[in-house]
Amino acid sequence: MAKILQVKLGERTYPIWIGRKNVPLPDGLGAPGSQVFIISDANVDPLYGAGWQARLEQAGYGVTRAVVPAGEKSKDLASAALLYRQAVAAGLDRSATIMALGGGMVGDLAGFVAATFLRGIRLVQAPTSLLAMVDSSVGGKTAVNLPEGKNLVGVFHQPMAVVADLATLLTLPKREYRSGLAEVVKYGVIWDAVLFHKLETHAAELAAGDQELLETVVARCCAIKADVVAMDERELGMRAALNFGHTLAHAIEMTAGYGTWLHGEAVAMGMVYSARLSARVRGLPEADAVRVARLLEQLGLPVRLTGGDWTALRAAMTADKKSVRRTPRFVLVKKLGEAEIGCDVPDPILEETWNVVSQ
Repeated sequence: MAKILQVKLGERTYPIWIGRKNVPLPDGLGAPGSQVFIISDANVDPLYGAGWQARLEQAGYGVTRAVVPAGEKSKDLASAALLYRQAVAAGLDRSATIMALGGGMVGDLAGFVAATFLRGIRLVQAPTSLLAMVDSSVGGKTAVNLPEGKNLVGVFHQPMAVVADLATLLTLPKREYRSGLAEVVKYGVIWDAVLFHKLETHAAELAAGDQELLETVVARCCAIKADVVAMDERELGMRAALNFGHTLAHAIEMTAGYGTWLHGEAVAMGMVYSARLSARVRGLPEADAVRVARLLEQLGLPVRLTGGDWTALRAAMTADKKSVRRTPRFVLVKKLGEAEIGCDVPDPILEETWNVVSQ
């Protein structure tokens, strides 16, 4: 049975639909006759682009599709500029809607275009990856990368609706699916110890992609994200807890070259690191730090980065959005399910902990 959640933001409240059958036309598309500009990538569009176009056209919308190359390298200002020009050529006006059809990269890029084209038009998120379903499609964060760092140019722009069809995960490459599991684990570590235990208990079924289990897990993750966003839309406080593991993760992605590591793979490594830091400076039981790494490994995610250049990683972390006066700030946990934000950790401990987890 499909689940419908709400991101409660007053007049900008919007629904999240999660299910496997009878995918609805999203709310917020505007009146029939208006334009829908579907942005997807070269992997997703051949699978789902024509189907969405046919449904929308049948409902009376004018539809144009734009396709960018798959991969994180497309999430840049050059791709955004090309999409702006395609939107102009398609005749989009302020009554139009952009639909982001794809994974996290597409959602971030399409969202950024929607937020800035004509000073902002409607956005609908139709995530097709696990990572996008549980994280990036919900909450209104949009961004593109710079060579100097990940997600450094962006704006908050909430969608009108999110439609998560779990059946799309059946066509997701195994590596991409595992990448999304890292964000699922994150919610258990920072917010919900009961969820973390459930993931441990059902790690094999989760790794295998059990759809019934996924429906429950995705709904719980989205409910947490919705609650956090409702409390702190602009990341001025506890929403920053959702960045657990991301300070190191973004540095890994940047130094290795965007696309070398999938985002969730880097987040998994970042969570292992942050859990160890938490044990060093915030009193997290060492056994719980081990549990985090063990669960990620059971789900097929990397928990060691051998041969990494600490000097390069440390330099990259100074460009992170969460840094203050070029000092990185970390999300750490005192116990599973309870996060602390804005943690400043002395450099010697940062390096010592890196040496432990990279062996």
